[in-house]
Amino acid sequence: MKMILKTATLSAVLAMSLYAAPAKDTKGAIVSNYAAIAQANYTDALNDAKALEKAIKVFTAAPSDATLSDAKSAWLKARESYGTTEAFRLSNGPIDAEESWVAESYGALEGQLNAWPLDENMIDYTIDAEGKRTSGNIIDTRAKFNPGGEGSKEVDVTSITVDAITALNENGGEANVATGYHAIEFLLWGQDQDYSNFTKDAISNGATTAGQRPLSDYTTDANADRRKAYLAAASEKIIADLTTVSSAWNSTISSYCSKDATGCYRGAILGELKGKDAVKNIDSKEALKQIMAGLGVFIKSELANERIAVAVLTPSEEDEHSCFSDNTHRDIAQNYQGFKNILVGEYGTIKGASMLDKVDSKTKKVIENLMASIEAKITKVDTTAKTTAHFDYQIRSDNAMSGEIKKLKNEMRKLGDMMVLVAKANGIRLSTEDVTDAEETKL
Repeated sequence: MKMILKTATLSAVLAMSLYAAPAKDTKGAIVSNYAAIAQANYTDALNDAKALEKAIKVFTAAPSDATLSDAKSAWLKARESYGTTEAFRLSNGPIDAEESWVAESYGALEGQLNAWPLDENMIDYTIDAEGKRTSGNIIDTRAKFNPGGEGSKEVDVTSITVDAITALNENGGEANVATGYHAIEFLLWGQDQDYSNFTKDAISNGATTAGQRPLSDYTTDANADRRKAYLAAASEKIIADLTTVSSAWNSTISSYCSKDATGCYRGAILGELKGKDAVKNIDSKEALKQIMAGLGVFIKSELANERIAVAVLTPSEEDEHSCFSDNTHRDIAQNYQGFKNILVGEYGTIKGASMLDKVDSKTKKVIENLMASIEAKITKVDTTAKTTAHFDYQIRSDNAMSGEIKKLKNEMRKLGDMMVLVAKANGIRLSTEDVTDAEETKL
């Protein structure tokens, strides 16, 4: 921003105040609070993942309807805390950075943790449209397994291990998902056999019925032990990956950022790395720019487009986020909540600098009204899913909720664009292109 000429009127100065760069400590305060929220949120996600692993161990040691139900409940709880962490994506942070020392240090583990939609036939059997059980998957292959797809490589799955499923994840294609929350979800719930596309598949088990994997898959079935081994490996993998990401946000910064060092990314965006690591420090303005752009892309292109629009405009259950457990309504709610947490600077007992603090009152009111409308629609989707129809039925063109869901995704996309104004109020220059994924699915 160029300096205002001395002849400028007071009204001109006030009109341009929105674009004036705030004091440096304002940016630092927002980034510092962002780091505190990240540490707390990823700690919660890690603790809930450990509780999930414990429930899975109890279930696989003594499979019963009760222990299976407990494992499912632990998965659902783990999704709540992980769901809010998703808003930390797309900001070149430790969860999914694709370049620089950040990518080299943390490995972009989001694809290992939360990749979807997955081709469940790669992991275990499904029941096809003729009622027949499919085969040729990881579970029933006691040798080397090739997932298929472009450039796919075979992996020895004689024993189902963390290394084996890690090597198979997205091996040959993005749908070849072998690790993460959704792999465990499929192993616990099984195929949600309602439909693949309402326009061609008439199979239906009811608007509030999720996957119904039989307990016998873990007791008398020939591959029961391999499913148990898969659950064990997948839950261990989630904990290892979340430990890596969580450690990046640790408030205790290692004296040297080598492998397994703690707090290095947090230290970098706060400009606190010293010695040889000082070159990794990220200027607070650049850090805030990445954060704000990431939030915009997340709410607009990821949540509104990829996670909502693709499902409702198809419509296809295969493109809803948690299709096996029918928990997509909670994914949407928690993903949005994660966005809001960062935007307003609050999480649990943490309450710090808000990105809206510098926004002029008129623009702030527009944003708050838009968010209130979004939240009302999310509540409606959530309540409907819990009472009369899961998300996979709400997206049907003959369901009145499909119209509400389309409005929801449109409002979220508008909110993503509003991040350009939020950024300007904080002295950051962004364009609508900066808050839009150039590779988002075109519908």
